[in-house]
Amino acid sequence: MSQITIQCRLIASESTRQKLWKLMATLNTPLINELIEQLGKHPDFENWRQQGKLPTTVVSQLCQPLKTDPRFVGQPSRLYMSAIHIVDYIYKSWLAIQKRLQQQLDGKMRWLEMLNSDVELVETSGSSMGAIRTKASEILAKAMPTSDSDSSQPKTKKGKEAKKSSSSSSDRSLSNKLFEAYQETEDILSRSAISYLLKNGCKLSDKEEDSEKFAKRRRQVEIQIQRLTEKLISRMPKGRDLTNRKWLETLFTATTTFPEDNAEAKRWQDILLTRPSSLPFPLVFETNEDMVWSKNQKGRLCVHFNGLSDLSFEVYCDNRQLHWFQRFLEDQQTKRQSKSQYSSGLFTLRNGHLVWQEGEGKSEPWNLNRLNLYCCVDNRLWTADGTEQVRQEKAEEISKLITKMKEKSDLKDTQKAFIQRKESTLNRMNNSFERPSQPLYQGQSHILVGVSLGLEKPATVAVVDAIAGKVLAYRSIRQLLGDNYELLNRQRRQQRSSSHERHKAQKSFSPNQFGTSELGQYVDRLLAKEIIAIAQTYKAGNIVLPKLGDMREIVQSEIQAIAEAKCPGSVEVQQKYAKQYRVNVHKWSYGRLIQSIQSKGSQAGIVIEEGKQPVRGSPHEQAKELALSAYHDRLARRS
Repeated sequence: MSQITIQCRLIASESTRQKLWKLMATLNTPLINELIEQLGKHPDFENWRQQGKLPTTVVSQLCQPLKTDPRFVGQPSRLYMSAIHIVDYIYKSWLAIQKRLQQQLDGKMRWLEMLNSDVELVETSGSSMGAIRTKASEILAKAMPTSDSDSSQPKTKKGKEAKKSSSSSSDRSLSNKLFEAYQETEDILSRSAISYLLKNGCKLSDKEEDSEKFAKRRRQVEIQIQRLTEKLISRMPKGRDLTNRKWLETLFTATTTFPEDNAEAKRWQDILLTRPSSLPFPLVFETNEDMVWSKNQKGRLCVHFNGLSDLSFEVYCDNRQLHWFQRFLEDQQTKRQSKSQYSSGLFTLRNGHLVWQEGEGKSEPWNLNRLNLYCCVDNRLWTADGTEQVRQEKAEEISKLITKMKEKSDLKDTQKAFIQRKESTLNRMNNSFERPSQPLYQGQSHILVGVSLGLEKPATVAVVDAIAGKVLAYRSIRQLLGDNYELLNRQRRQQRSSSHERHKAQKSFSPNQFGTSELGQYVDRLLAKEIIAIAQTYKAGNIVLPKLGDMREIVQSEIQAIAEAKCPGSVEVQQKYAKQYRVNVHKWSYGRLIQSIQSKGSQAGIVIEEGKQPVRGSPHEQAKELALSAYHDRLARRS
């Protein structure tokens, strides 16, 4: 994606802010709360939950009768549309998470079904352990990939680590083949042999199985299944209770009633320790023409919103972002002066969110809280070259849609009108706005920047020439941050202190939601900026990032490897060391770091890919293998 988000503060008179607050807090937010509640009680909701998605028009259908409800009447039409968009987004996100958790649960359930001890495999198959191993050897020989690429590796210490790391991807592909073979075959001996291979890491083992270790391993899978099940039956999406009614009701219940069980007591405690939201839901403006830009008599840039045209706001922003807001005004002025000969599809501004930001002190909420506008912009539409690229993409998309519609017979009047509107849009699309000329970034597709993420070293970079199969450059976390490396240690100290304070608050049953420093976000931006600079230096066409869902496995593997190296032999000592290590080297916000790199990459025009980061090997080798595996996967998809 080439889209980024910028923000500004909106300043207006007290009466304007008060009117907007009452619209958002007393009408729009209760409407959203009602839609969220009705959608969760819909008779078809369980089917949508299993499918992992909502029908496109269900929220708008639920909202239609609420427009005449006395509790929500009197809102501009744009506010009703905003409520529909917000509820649709909330449930789509929630359903996507539920679908992913269900897939994980199904996978763990299948694995638990396959995970049997050697004694159970012998009983199930009716064969000896030797026969199972023989069958496993035959299956392994058929499924083993035939690749000798590692044979030329020098047998140095680093070479062995590289070989171990590069083999991890083949191990994963082999395990996937074995899982598929298990599902396809009905032969009991073959199933037992495949189960035997999978639980032993796709290898044959001559050692006798340790029953205690196997029982512990199986119990870990059962615990994982239990935790996933609890997440799946977790609470439905909730609205924002600006009146604190639910918190007060829970407090009264907790002080006058004895809980039925620990689970109910835990629910009460969670509600009472959670700080109620004091801000209304934001207003969403999905089209760029919902925001109208102008200048007042003082020359200050102003904005007002369709549906709220009587409310005007002055724009206050950082000088680094001022040029974006000036561009919004220029685009709209160009379209007005040309009598709509230009298409708003080529506006730099895409959409916006009107959000209240919480303030400190005591006053009326519209005076206490600040009003911010978040604008999503397409970075490519800043220049003439990027605008032409977007124009071609949109024109091709519209042409395909028109052609597909015209292929239908017996078109209705509404469909004919739709085609006519699209043809008109296509004609206007050919008139591009005036933009400064700036050549687009052109990277080499075979040069990739792999970014491995870890616990001790949050980011490590390898610039790889995939065709030659060699590394052009490595960068460690210390090299990436340079003189700012001390900020990383400072951030870790802050996290450790916050964790300690949160633990003390939890022990005393006190509120434990503390504010977070922006230092971590600043470090992420420094890392992202340097990674993009390295990619541009080597003319890399792609940056490869690990999948966020794999980070738990990567971090746990790193902790385990360090604990085993520091405390060989004793499992209990390893566990204690790993626990203390987690405290000393706090987990980084990998999602925020990935988002920073994606945002900077989109601004520079560099393609961002995702790949599977190996769990073994040094951070440098992991970054190298991440880049190479993404390149080979790309070639495989093309073939």
